[in-house]
Amino acid sequence: MKAVVITTPGGPEVLQLHEVEDPELKDNEVLIKVEATALNRADILQRKGMYPPPPGSSPYLGLECSGTIEAVGKQVSRWQVGDKVCALLSGGGYAEKVAVPAGQVLLAPPGVSLQDAASFPEVSCTVWSTVFMMSRLSAGETFLVHGGSSGIGTFAIQMAKYWGAKVFVTAGSEEKLAFCKNLGADVCINYKTEDFVARVKEETGGKGVDVILDIIGAEYFRRNLDSLSFDGRLFVIGTMGGAVTEIDLRVVLSKRLTIQAAGLRYRSPENKAAIVREVENNVWPAIVAGKVKPVVYKYFPLSEAAEAHLLMESSKHIGKILLLP
Repeated sequence: MKAVVITTPGGPEVLQLHEVEDPELKDNEVLIKVEATALNRADILQRKGMYPPPPGSSPYLGLECSGTIEAVGKQVSRWQVGDKVCALLSGGGYAEKVAVPAGQVLLAPPGVSLQDAASFPEVSCTVWSTVFMMSRLSAGETFLVHGGSSGIGTFAIQMAKYWGAKVFVTAGSEEKLAFCKNLGADVCINYKTEDFVARVKEETGGKGVDVILDIIGAEYFRRNLDSLSFDGRLFVIGTMGGAVTEIDLRVVLSKRLTIQAAGLRYRSPENKAAIVREVENNVWPAIVAGKVKPVVYKYFPLSEAAEAHLLMESSKHIGKILLLP
């Protein structure tokens, strides 16, 4: 098969399409002929040599895909050859075929093209596990997502609205904010021209929001704490603005705040399977009902993975970027 190989850690130009060995299929896995895969920020870190795949995982990039099942392992009962699916991966999506544990596979949602189904696994598992399973966002609460126009952000806006929350977003241009508003965001804040803490306080009568999903990290940490209400929950899933910060525990104590952080990639297959089943039960109905839609900015052939990475690093896109074998 063909796969995108990191020839040496570095810039986008190190990504090259090579002929490689087909994946070996384990007894608890299915083999998927890839229809599409999606870019994630983690791919950029791995390309630079800063985010190695978990032991035993594919060395190739790609944390999600969609496609058709070509083969099933001996222990797999739910899936059959020919099923149209999408899957959460530990790696290997930037290829023509990928082997994945059966528990991390979802039926491609009806009403969504098989290509566009590749835009859902990573964002849906990330947002559902952090915002809903762990931070317990519920109807009537307020929710702030930073990077509202990102793949995570565009999905989180739609899901939180579906769940009955009031949604605040930050983004860096009026075009991105208009797109977020069109998706259902209630309060749109340009972080380049506005202080998001002041705007959050103004819009909530001084209370603050109940839940924040943050991809920035250190740069926003103190301001995030200031933006939370009593019993507020901050969930950090990225460190684009730095990883080291100081914390005033008196703020956490006085407001009874909860601070959590997690990633998906290094979780056990069992843990990932549990999240995937939750997503199937709680998120897929929203997609099937048309309440949550794929947001795809651009499609590239697999051979143009470097160009796709350049686009992601420019931050000019809105939503997901897909690669097509």
